[in-house]
Amino acid sequence: MLIQRLCTLADLPEIERLAIASPVGITSLPADPEQLAVIIEGTEAAMDESVTFTGEERYFFVLEDLGTGCLAGCSSIMSAAGFSQPFHTFRNDIFVHASRELSLHNRTHVLSLCHDLTGHSLLTGFYLDSPWKGNYATLKLNACGRLLFMASHPQRFADSTAVEMSGISDEQGNAPFWDGLGRHFFDVDYREAERLSSRHGRSMLAELMPGYPIYVSMLPDAAQEAIGQVRPASQLVYDILLQEGFESENYVDIFDGGPVVQARTAELTSVRYSETAMVRIGQPGPATGNWLVANERIRDFRACLCDLAWQPGEPLTLGAQMADLLKVTEGDTLRLIGGA
Repeated sequence: MLIQRLCTLADLPEIERLAIASPVGITSLPADPEQLAVIIEGTEAAMDESVTFTGEERYFFVLEDLGTGCLAGCSSIMSAAGFSQPFHTFRNDIFVHASRELSLHNRTHVLSLCHDLTGHSLLTGFYLDSPWKGNYATLKLNACGRLLFMASHPQRFADSTAVEMSGISDEQGNAPFWDGLGRHFFDVDYREAERLSSRHGRSMLAELMPGYPIYVSMLPDAAQEAIGQVRPASQLVYDILLQEGFESENYVDIFDGGPVVQARTAELTSVRYSETAMVRIGQPGPATGNWLVANERIRDFRACLCDLAWQPGEPLTLGAQMADLLKVTEGDTLRLIGGA
């Protein structure tokens, strides 16, 4: 069974293992133990019960396989993207050029460097270990368990949330969008650009990008085709996010051209439609459905996907073992939404 929880320093060796295995493009999961330790320490600081507003907090979640004690994956939430420096993306714009005398009217796709999403909460750092990739239930838990955390603690997050999806690149770390655009302004390959971004922040490279609109029709065909496209390995996660209500038409990543999706936090499916139930300890009846369930704690946050005997509006009866796994006791509340 997999349990999602917030990380601790004891998880560092396992998180480093995941980071080393993760593909180029996940800059929020650096394969550097010192950087990872800073991320974990930041998460432990963010667990402070007194946090009541959005700031530079980062919540790093791990999926623990209770059978082996190993980590199956990880994901995180940044309370406010660009808290210390602007969060840059390319905005999809349309320029209209018209000549009344010639009766010509052209609509042209352009990319405009912007930081519109600065201040949004940011879902980031999503990764699953190889044995778990393609498992829909695991993808769902890793992607959406953290949304139940946001639903229970809305004061810690922004009114809007964004997600950077990995764009098109090959096994050697080449990305057609970067090769067709970014490399002309910062002469390193895509892999090195992502490494520098991970270590020094996106703004360093964004500042070297042109501040004027980029006419998409002037880019190489391969770069044009990559705009807004998702890495095939990330397609299932992307589909889950679209089902949650994220929209994908407006922004793309400045490095690989992958879509940057955004939504109102309160309108996300797992936030808007999740329900709470009071816990009773006892003998549960036959399961009535599969549920994504999480407690409403902070430091002891736990979430899982499981079959439960529960009807909305009623208390939830848990066996003692399941209650212990979810860190709840009689009278506590759990937040639930339909799983599969």
